Amino acid sequence: MNETNALLSLISDWDVLKSEGCAHSIRENGRSVERLSTKNIEIRAKEDGSGLDIYVAAAARGEKVAIPACITAAHIDDLVYNDFHIAEGADVTIIAGCGIHVKNGEEARHSGIHRFFLARGSKVRYEEKHVGTGGKKDTRRVIDPVTEVFLDEDSFLEMDTSQIGGVDSTTRETRGHLARGARLVIREHLLTDGNEKAVTKFDVTLDGEDSAVDLVSRSVARGESYQEYHSTITGNAPCTGHSECDSIITEHGRVNACPALYAAHQDASLIHEAAIGKIAGEQIMKLRTFGLSEEEAEQKIIEGFLR
Repeated sequence: MNETNALLSLISDWDVLKSEGCAHSIRENGRSVERLSTKNIEIRAKEDGSGLDIYVAAAARGEKVAIPACITAAHIDDLVYNDFHIAEGADVTIIAGCGIHVKNGEEARHSGIHRFFLARGSKVRYEEKHVGTGGKKDTRRVIDPVTEVFLDEDSFLEMDTSQIGGVDSTTRETRGHLARGARLVIREHLLTDGNEKAVTKFDVTLDGEDSAVDLVSRSVARGESYQEYHSTITGNAPCTGHSECDSIITEHGRVNACPALYAAHQDASLIHEAAIGKIAGEQIMKLRTFGLSEEEAEQKIIEGFLR
């Protein structure tokens, strides 16, 4: 459990969340090891045992629910389906994420399939962190999350997702369907190193009048790592959509950015931006005047960029 506790600290403020008594479910090596429901948040196991149904009542205001998953044994291939049912007018923060700890020559995989159903006027903040720890030689730590969101009228979902290192391969898929007045905000932060590979796929459809989406991905590709960014925004009504991909390359990292926009209504206002480049030399020089080495200066710049 020591390795699990270390992973929980990396992917969530678990000690704080537990002391607050928030609703939670901890998954370890493919099974649930701890679960707690509260007055306004009920966590039920799916009848087929494949995951969870989380129900957030309309009375929930500023409450939290945590569902972290950890893998600390080799050759685990964990697949889980979690559905979030958010009642009209509810306001909740959901903390998720996955940590994998394997040693040299070992492999493990986690695939979390999350679906969000937000009723009219509800508000959700979703925080997700992924991390890999342990050995570095011949490991295979794979995390493949799929997120699908259905936003009813005037609902709001803010997603803050990050991969903070050590994941050898990841494919991150997010699909969204927005009704009238709904808003989706996504902030993604990615760091790859060595021979790691990360693929991001966003596909958001704006079906309702005055719906809006804002996608921002910031990433750093170090070593021999490779990243792909794909985003598609489809506007089927008077709406606004924005997609932005900013990437920094160091050493021999590679990045491929492919944003796409489809406007099916004359009042759909859609914008995409993409920028890929290296750290500016003057930024390094400025920090070195404060006594930092070149490596320390670069790390400070990367940390600030990925916030």
